[in-house]
Amino acid sequence: MSGYGSVTFLGTGTSHGVPMIGCRCGTCLSADPRDRRLRPSVYLALADGTRVLVDTTPDLRQQALAHDITRVDAILYTHCHADHVMGLDEVRRFNTLQHAAIPCYGDARTMGDLRRTFAYIFESTDPGGGVPQIHLYTLGGPFSLGRQEFIPVPVMHGRRTILGFRLGGFAYLTDCSGIPDSSWSLLRGLDTLVIDALRHRPHPTHFTVAEALGVVEQLAPRRALLTHICHDLPHDATGAMLPPGVEMAYDGLTLPLGPWDPDIGD
Repeated sequence: MSGYGSVTFLGTGTSHGVPMIGCRCGTCLSADPRDRRLRPSVYLALADGTRVLVDTTPDLRQQALAHDITRVDAILYTHCHADHVMGLDEVRRFNTLQHAAIPCYGDARTMGDLRRTFAYIFESTDPGGGVPQIHLYTLGGPFSLGRQEFIPVPVMHGRRTILGFRLGGFAYLTDCSGIPDSSWSLLRGLDTLVIDALRHRPHPTHFTVAEALGVVEQLAPRRALLTHICHDLPHDATGAMLPPGVEMAYDGLTLPLGPWDPDIGD
């Protein structure tokens, strides 16, 4: 871990994951472990010891076991689509390990969606660990976790505005098909940009690879990684087509959160 902390990619796939059920394409049958993509999430290990999970995917239990995650101090939600929230019940285990409720942060729509989708959590009177113990906090601007400031970055997911997040020189923009004019200034001067790049063919709610590369060109981060990748994009073949400084993220990849020197690498 760098002096700034680290980020681990728990999942870099789409809502279906890769391999997809019943698909026999080359990527879904690939023996390359980088072509196996769980639902999209990252885990931030901050230098001060704070541990932050972004989204609770349906694969959360599997992700936590694979990466020996035993602590979650806070959860950030990008939005409330199923592939980003349906692992919320797994938070019960972290409550037990930590003997504490866990704060969850997101925009007002997401907080309302969570209350409806998981009504059993908020209607329960069971203090014994039968349901997740969480507290919801609606974001209205920058906020701090531990000693780190986080900046919510509104982005477009189709016609819906959702959140990306920036901390220091790192920004995470999953499920993104457009960046509002007011958000560009929040993304200047990045060391590392993680951005949605679903496939080559157009999609109404996600960037294509070409569209993501256009954003990378405008923002000019020192490094960019593509995520939320479907089975249309085999890791090796797609990575070989990308310009310098742009890479395919993959499940299990861990990067320092501080400045990146391409001559040194990770």
